[in-house]
Amino acid sequence: MAIYRVRSLLPLSKCKSNFSSYFLQSFSVRRLSASTTPPQSQQVGFIGLGSMGSRMANNLIKAGYEVTVHDLNRSAMKLFSERGILTKESPFEIAETSDVVITMLPSSANVLDVYTGPNGLLRSGNVLRPWLFVDSSTIDPQTSRRLSVAVSNCSLKEKKHNRETPVILDAPVSGGVLAAESGTLTFMAAKICNNLALAVSMLAVSEGFALGQSLGISATTLTKIFNSSSARCWSSDTYNPVPGVMEGVPSSRNYDDGFASKLMAKDLNLATTSAQEVGFKCPLTLQAEQIFMELCNQGHGTKDFSCVFRHFYSGKDET
Repeated sequence: MAIYRVRSLLPLSKCKSNFSSYFLQSFSVRRLSASTTPPQSQQVGFIGLGSMGSRMANNLIKAGYEVTVHDLNRSAMKLFSERGILTKESPFEIAETSDVVITMLPSSANVLDVYTGPNGLLRSGNVLRPWLFVDSSTIDPQTSRRLSVAVSNCSLKEKKHNRETPVILDAPVSGGVLAAESGTLTFMAAKICNNLALAVSMLAVSEGFALGQSLGISATTLTKIFNSSSARCWSSDTYNPVPGVMEGVPSSRNYDDGFASKLMAKDLNLATTSAQEVGFKCPLTLQAEQIFMELCNQGHGTKDFSCVFRHFYSGKDET
């Protein structure tokens, strides 16, 4: 499955039917230009204002879209309402006032409730206002398929972009909070495969750094070696797990405000479950899941997943 790099979340105006056909038909690459002025008629609903979602919503607001938001966390909604951003009390109310709805939620259960629950986006039945739903949550493929069937069985109140039925895109993201902030997220349709590889690479890099420290090699030295050699990867050159080596990453701020270890454990569980369903052996994924579950059980579930360096391998800060 192809993926594409998005320069920013700003211009949904470029999406329209072409954005839909990218995922559903041709999988051709399409660059979204941040310089495009969005049409004022595009009313965007955003559900899920956590660390990622709040920043994604902010980018849309900065681009000039009329954004309405919802979250179960009233404190999160208050931060938007204090800035004059319209908030709604339920997903159903979001659907009633939006042309495009984006969801960014922590689990499959949350997504199902938001779409098909008593006050969900599809509560009104088979006739909907939104022509496009974009689910950027990381969930299991079975739930995505269920949602696709549910949405495809609906029709639009008004024909949009030559369509009579709404479209839902399975569009999880990669890049973390930093990319959400800067508008450089990667949208993909193979998130659990990406994240299992990310988890294993973070474990490998952390293990290598911790072993190096035990042998008397500084993490700074090892980072230079890794990044100029075959061990180079995102976990070493962009998201270094050793405190004191790289600025602007979670390890530089006590592993706060990053991709939570509990979310990585959840994604690894999705990967192992999906593998079991098709009879695929994935020993590294199973081991990684156990390690991140151990981190959560030790009370580090809300810390960035790179904290595995400190809390599993007992790695030391760079001084």
